[in-house]
Amino acid sequence: MRKWWPLVAVSLGVFMLLVDVTIVIVALPGIGSDLKTSLSDLQWVMDGYALTLAALLLGAGSLADKSGRRRVYVGGLSLFAVASLVCGIAQDPAVLIAARAVQGIGAAAMLATAMALLNITYQGKDRGIAFGVWGAVSGAAAAVGPVLGGLLTEYFGWRWIFLVNLPVSIAAIALALAVLPESRNPKAGRMDLAGIASFSVTVGSLVFVLIRGGTGDWTSATTIGFGTLAVVALAAFLVIETRSSHPMLDLSLFRRAPFLGVMLCSLLFSAVAFAYLPYTSLWVQSVLELSPVSGGLVVLPMSAVAFVVSALAGKRLPRVPAWLALGGGLALIGAGSLLQARLDADASWTALIPGLVLTGFGVGVVSPVLAATAMAAVPPERGGMASGSMNTFRQLGQALGIAVLGVVLQQSLTRALDSAGGAGLDPSAATALGSGQAHQVIAEAPAGQLEAVGHLVRSSFAEALNDVMFVSGITGLIGAVVVVLLIRKAPAAARPAAATAPAPVAETNGVNGDAAELQATRT
Repeated sequence: MRKWWPLVAVSLGVFMLLVDVTIVIVALPGIGSDLKTSLSDLQWVMDGYALTLAALLLGAGSLADKSGRRRVYVGGLSLFAVASLVCGIAQDPAVLIAARAVQGIGAAAMLATAMALLNITYQGKDRGIAFGVWGAVSGAAAAVGPVLGGLLTEYFGWRWIFLVNLPVSIAAIALALAVLPESRNPKAGRMDLAGIASFSVTVGSLVFVLIRGGTGDWTSATTIGFGTLAVVALAAFLVIETRSSHPMLDLSLFRRAPFLGVMLCSLLFSAVAFAYLPYTSLWVQSVLELSPVSGGLVVLPMSAVAFVVSALAGKRLPRVPAWLALGGGLALIGAGSLLQARLDADASWTALIPGLVLTGFGVGVVSPVLAATAMAAVPPERGGMASGSMNTFRQLGQALGIAVLGVVLQQSLTRALDSAGGAGLDPSAATALGSGQAHQVIAEAPAGQLEAVGHLVRSSFAEALNDVMFVSGITGLIGAVVVVLLIRKAPAAARPAAATAPAPVAETNGVNGDAAELQATRT
């Protein structure tokens, strides 16, 4: 059994970082109520983590190749643990958001090295078993996150969704130092620091503009300034990557229509399938008054169906063209979002179930195909970059999706309350509703209007959530058509088939140069 301890060390870290993507969703109403946050603050709690993870993932892989994969993995674990502690004791939103961003840095270091460490440690049949177990753990993390977050939030408080990381991190660090071998790539080039910096500024500024604009502040000097910074940083990134001898991202790959299609699918996959879940959580807990545990169980139909379909589809999808698997799966996800856009003031959480099941089916189809298709769309020597790019675009899709759908939610809430005349509510009622403080809005209702305000709150949030689902669904359907056209554009001989990794493994792939070798092992 000693030979499996390295697998345990890697799986602990990856499980933890993936759980932290979803565990926060159920805790958002509690965080908003305790720290008196705005909707913008809650968006940053989610996006601070996703943005740093997306921005640094490729760079962390390069650092690991050069400095040592075990060293970077253990460093990521240590940073993640410290940031989790700060998150758990934070007394104001700014500290919590900053600590979440640091968590994302640690997560990028772990995710960038995990598969490479397993690839170095195991050979032959053992390697296949290790990747299968690691993939199952990764897939389970997505399903466990909301439920675990609900249990911890309800019985111990929201701070424990972060503090629970400490003993797990300590165990993983001790185990990693004891059993993981150190490895480097002697041919590793220099890190593309300029590319990493310009890319980080680009995506950070863009998300800032979207979140700030969601409050109605589109024309302020600050918003315009960050918008300009995003454009300048993007231009700088394109120039740097074009001229660099060791680019973080080889832009020439985007001339390949299939690769462009897979990256677009990666971006939209996370944006359409998962970015609305924080706002669903706010609705079921703050408006419907479900407990955190019940709120976590609401999204379980999607996670469970996705896991089952992914496992079953892995045996059949290799016979399906990649354009059909990815485009069809994305279309199912979009249709699932639209099916959830039928809420009203009297709606129960059960109205979401059909749409969540359909979305889960789409997620289960896309997940096992996405990574392998990305690597099949590029030359073998670029397999690691393709895999890392896929993960980067997925995290970026999550961050941008949360920001864009937050704009939709906030503006829809404001419009719904204004059209009803506000019922004598404070002008800040829409902001309070968006941050999960529906009970406060109702409690401050004018005398004699408690029932009317309660109905207005329920109908306004339901209407706003319908708009969120509609935008998400239409985006998914249009994106599915574009993805199909791009991937089918390749000549038939060069068109990638729907090759699959072990089902849940496609959720997270390493970004090091060993990824190409890993794909050969899977095949």
